[in-house]
Amino acid sequence: MSNEAKPKKQVLIAEDDPVSCHLLKSLLVKWDYDVSVETNGLAALRILEGDETLRLAILDWMMPGMEGVQICQRLREHKNRPYVYVLLLTARSEKRDLLRGLELGADDYLTKPFDAEELRARLLVGERILNLQDELIGAQEELRFRATHDALTGISNRAAVMDALRNELSRQVREQRSFGVILVDIDHFKNVNDTYGHLCGDEVLQAVTRRMKECIRPYDTVGRYGGEEFLIIASNTDAVGTLALAERIRGVVESKPVVAQAGEVRVTASLGVAVSTDARSTDPQILLRLADKALYRAKELGRNRSELAASLERVSSTTNPAEGVPLKSGHR
Repeated sequence: MSNEAKPKKQVLIAEDDPVSCHLLKSLLVKWDYDVSVETNGLAALRILEGDETLRLAILDWMMPGMEGVQICQRLREHKNRPYVYVLLLTARSEKRDLLRGLELGADDYLTKPFDAEELRARLLVGERILNLQDELIGAQEELRFRATHDALTGISNRAAVMDALRNELSRQVREQRSFGVILVDIDHFKNVNDTYGHLCGDEVLQAVTRRMKECIRPYDTVGRYGGEEFLIIASNTDAVGTLALAERIRGVVESKPVVAQAGEVRVTASLGVAVSTDARSTDPQILLRLADKALYRAKELGRNRSELAASLERVSSTTNPAEGVPLKSGHR
């Protein structure tokens, strides 16, 4: 059982009345909150905008610098930051004033003088809402991850890596930089499954994935293209750089056996490399077709090697991009 202390819940008080401020802080500290205090509305807004761990705020309506409702308005403009639950504290009791506060972004309000137990209850409601929202966001992120990542290896799936390729072509149009693609195929992978079983084959795929990820840069992309094939998109590099990356991956894959439950398995990979130097004459299918042909050549020449495709300029002038010929996968 863990003995680690549970982190205190953070809350910001923005209140310029010293008596009310002291009372609020005393109660919140007693209830085990980590309390920050500001007496100026602008200063409170800067803190809330700059600290994404602050999710609860008690704001006085009337303050120097900026009113509490104005802070609410500004906070609600930030759509991409964690939600801040705002409890508005006010001496106003007119219904139209309270409705205006809620319309401008407050989540709840208390009228002065407030009841301590009512304050605590409303803060607990705020915490519960924030927890539910975080759980919902977490579930959405998990669904998004599953939709774009391969379940076995954890890297981008085919659809996601193809999106990355199209994005790279769009970036090339803007920045006029070349980039490369590498098709990686594990040699004789069917023999691994036939000899050691499919569970061992899964372990090999995971190990090869880890080794490839060690070689690429943070802004490169690796995805599972199908079966034992992988597609790597190497940003902002030329033919020499992309071929060097392919050779580095090839060397790391064969450097040591994969230690699986069924035993040690030695694996190698063949790699086909293609480079795009001009997005205006490049179609994703052409680029991948070139890499695929280079991969076939690597296998025909003995496997465990990298091959560079013919230049795009020569091929694009004789190939119809509209053909959209699907690439073969599952080379053995």
